[in-house]
Amino acid sequence: MRARGASALALLAALWAAPAAAAPDGVIRVGSKSFTESYVLAEAIAQVVEQVGEARAERRVGLGGTGLTQRALESRAIDIYPEYTGTLARVILKDPALDTVEKLRARLEPAGLTVSGSLGFANTYALAVRSEQAERLGLRTIGDLARHPELRAAFSSGFLERDDGWPGLRARYGLGLNRVEVMEHAVTYRAIASGQVDVMDVFSTDGQLERLRLRLLQDDRHFFPDYSAVLLARRDLIARFPRTWNRLREVFEGRLDGARMARLNAMADLDGRPVPEVAAAFLGGGAPTAGGGRWPALLRELAGLTGDHLLLVLISVGAAVMLGVPMGVAAARYRRAGQVELSVIAMLQTVPALALLMFMIPLFGIGKGPALIALSLYALLPIARNTYAGMMAIEPTLLEIAWVLRLGRLRRLLRVELPLSAIAIMAGIKTAVVTTVGTATLAAFIGGGGYGTLIVRGLALDDTVTILAGAAPAALMALAFHALFELLDRAVIPRGLRA
Repeated sequence: MRARGASALALLAALWAAPAAAAPDGVIRVGSKSFTESYVLAEAIAQVVEQVGEARAERRVGLGGTGLTQRALESRAIDIYPEYTGTLARVILKDPALDTVEKLRARLEPAGLTVSGSLGFANTYALAVRSEQAERLGLRTIGDLARHPELRAAFSSGFLERDDGWPGLRARYGLGLNRVEVMEHAVTYRAIASGQVDVMDVFSTDGQLERLRLRLLQDDRHFFPDYSAVLLARRDLIARFPRTWNRLREVFEGRLDGARMARLNAMADLDGRPVPEVAAAFLGGGAPTAGGGRWPALLRELAGLTGDHLLLVLISVGAAVMLGVPMGVAAARYRRAGQVELSVIAMLQTVPALALLMFMIPLFGIGKGPALIALSLYALLPIARNTYAGMMAIEPTLLEIAWVLRLGRLRRLLRVELPLSAIAIMAGIKTAVVTTVGTATLAAFIGGGGYGTLIVRGLALDDTVTILAGAAPAALMALAFHALFELLDRAVIPRGLRA
């Protein structure tokens, strides 16, 4: 048992170190946040990298909000991603005086980062309402909302938390909306179109604004800063791949105005065109060369994500088994200390899975490493508790017979206690595996891959097909594991106990 515990700890220690590794030679890791425009720009960056041929592009997209994506860049989990000057100044560097690209570049240099020039458009925050409602209530500016505290608002989590979002905006304009909810951007568009929500935060280049007949309220007190789009990159990318960086600047700087970016966003959001196809349209090359239609591309991606998801499930549950079974045995051997141990493990279950994943980021960065650690911890309880319950349910007479036969503690454990506890232990492992298949979809929020990659992207693009393409295989994988464990029960559980 000690050897198994040491092996599990060694495995987890190796995983902890994994996310800090820089990209291998010849690879540029391209990141994005989890909204349409960021997906499109990141894909266009990746396609330019592949066209130059100086390096291979590795996509790590849909990483969530600004804080997570920035941590990924600082920890070398990604090398480049699209960002905005206002976000850099206000949220990342926390200095509103950094109002030009030159000032931002100078401030970022000591951190080993740099920015390109402006891509040619600014994607500022704005508040939007339905046009007919704006006419009826006389809403033209953000300040007009102060007269209507009864309006229902839904904002993205980032907008609710940022100083250049709702907290600062509410203070500047003296707003007091009675009902403010947090909601994903794509879902909020549906809610405002159906009348369930009255006010939402938007980006000025969102593709759905015109089609849904939404009116942007004028920022008459000039609260929102300039959000010119730029490419934020590690300086060592320039040193390693100078031709690629020069080409990226040639392709992007000053080449996109707001109207064109809005059309590209609409192609993905409203026309349902795949992001690689939209990015290729911007680059002037039509569909990407590896294309062949949406479904073949989706199936190819699904094949790779299946391997990712299996890796997440098998390694995390394997580590949980190596730790959980000895912990359950120890809890049964030492009752008082065991109750403390099981209580601590149970406490982990009270932490929402996504929150547990996020807690890993400050310690271990992003990627599969922290995702595997969090998933392993989450899988511990059913394994440890079922092992403890199985050990405690053994008939004391059987243990007395083992003692009379002079079986040592280890032999008694291996030949009597564990076999007699096999039904409970296998049930715990089965529960852990099936639960982890579902929980592992959340790993995509910290760049861990798996089926959650499609679910996150589908949510960002409001694409039900993409969401189902990630959710349905996860459900099938859970069923497959359940069937597999039914067969394993026959091999692991002694025949007499099965009867």
